[in-house]
Amino acid sequence: MPRSSDKAATFFSATLLLWLVSVSFEIVFNKRRELLFIVAGACFYQIANWVIRVCVSRDPLFVNTSVSLLHSSITSTSVVFILVNQWFRTGFKMMFDHTQLVEGTWPWAYQALCFSCGYFAYDQWDMLHYRLYTGFIPAILMHHLILLICFTLALYRHITINYLILTLSCELHSVFLHVRKVRRMAGIRDAKSRIVKVEWILNWIMFVFARLISHILITVKLIKDAPKFENGVEWPLALFGMAGMNLLNAFLGIDLFNAFKKEKKPLQHYQ
Repeated sequence: MPRSSDKAATFFSATLLLWLVSVSFEIVFNKRRELLFIVAGACFYQIANWVIRVCVSRDPLFVNTSVSLLHSSITSTSVVFILVNQWFRTGFKMMFDHTQLVEGTWPWAYQALCFSCGYFAYDQWDMLHYRLYTGFIPAILMHHLILLICFTLALYRHITINYLILTLSCELHSVFLHVRKVRRMAGIRDAKSRIVKVEWILNWIMFVFARLISHILITVKLIKDAPKFENGVEWPLALFGMAGMNLLNAFLGIDLFNAFKKEKKPLQHYQ
């Protein structure tokens, strides 16, 4: 294993351990029982990991991707339910009011955020355990670290919960990212097949609307409402988190485009 990978594993393992100690302290000593949904999320996805490993395949990458697909499906469904429910309760304009987004908490939003936070902790551990990452600073591990920091601080202080639920709309696109990986691992790679064509169309549509545009709009909303935030770390942390996510989205878009071009090229068979 290259030295850079060892350093990355040490750093991200240490940060994950610090996160675990912090959450455990809040639950045990500060009696924050509502944070048990984080533990429930981590346990749920770890159990799903074991079930897939026993019943389907022992390949670590296939198992990890399958659990990620499960998370994306559950989270995107939850986000849509939360948004539609709140739309019917208060109306479209009111639900995006600054006070609602920063200080309010939509029904089931806190639990959904906790459950998703538990997944990111589980996934960070699974990728570290099976070395499912590459590079000196693995983008996927950095992505999870940023999310764990932002999500956990918001959950501790009960602020910007609704903002973070909006950011999870990107899971609608993640569903198709994981479907593509599972499909390729299953050996379905014919770019001319109808299934693959439909998958790519939905992949690009969701990337543009559920990830790219939605995160840009959230960033614009944050900048526009900057004077409405109280003095503190909320606004800088939120802006830092969205800047990181937008940067990762840009890299993801480049990778997706390269994958699209590569898959569209006719296969060359050499005798």
